[in-house]
Amino acid sequence: MTMSLGPYTSFITTSYALVAIVVLLLILWIAADYRTQKARLRELEASGITRRSGRGATDF
Repeated sequence: MTMSLGPYTSFITTSYALVAIVVLLLILWIAADYRTQKARLRELEASGITRRSGRGATDF
């Protein structure tokens, strides 16, 4: 079963390909940023700085 897209075939396929590339780049960017943020957090925690969310209500 083949679907004919008519005279707009190249435009439609190019558009889908560009969207797929953009989505892939966004996923890669988010993954890289996640790793960077985790590394920064490890450095801060290693230097003695802790997160406020890590404390209990009675730890003042």
